[in-house]
Amino acid sequence: MSSAAREKTLVLMRHAKAEEGLGKADHDRELAARGRRDAKAAGKWLHEQGLVPDLVICSTAQRTRQTWEEACRGGAHSEFVEYRRSVYLGGSEQTLETVREDAGDTATVLVVGHNPTMAQLTSMLTDGEGSLEAHEALGRGFVTGGLAVLSYAGDWTDIDLGTCALRRFHVSRGARD
Repeated sequence: MSSAAREKTLVLMRHAKAEEGLGKADHDRELAARGRRDAKAAGKWLHEQGLVPDLVICSTAQRTRQTWEEACRGGAHSEFVEYRRSVYLGGSEQTLETVREDAGDTATVLVVGHNPTMAQLTSMLTDGEGSLEAHEALGRGFVTGGLAVLSYAGDWTDIDLGTCALRRFHVSRGARD
């Protein structure tokens, strides 16, 4: 079986809860204490689900970087992390183009980004295909700390609207210490 035919996994993750932006540039906003707990819980969930990304594509914003760092503290892991301004500045199409360009022959890619892009991209890629339960959960909102797990069979360069299926949607919430 060629690598193009092999089923691939795309995880779209919205950054965890950030501090209010009063007096700070949006790009520099950091995670709130709750966001740190939630991101760590997301990392634990990823680990428990056996979702180990071959590549993480992360927005350059401080809150997305911190989300991935905290997820790693919770048990998530990846050998390769790329920080892309296109995930911060771009919308759904530009983020999708970044995946097409960067994913290569990897099996699992995780994107840490922002809304409304993560929600729009999930909806556009899946077009209602996949788990009814996951779509119902997504329908309640792609809140901070949300993770959409999509399956895709094909070459990453060909990923397009309606070519994926939504397998799971999970919202990570960490307990207070």
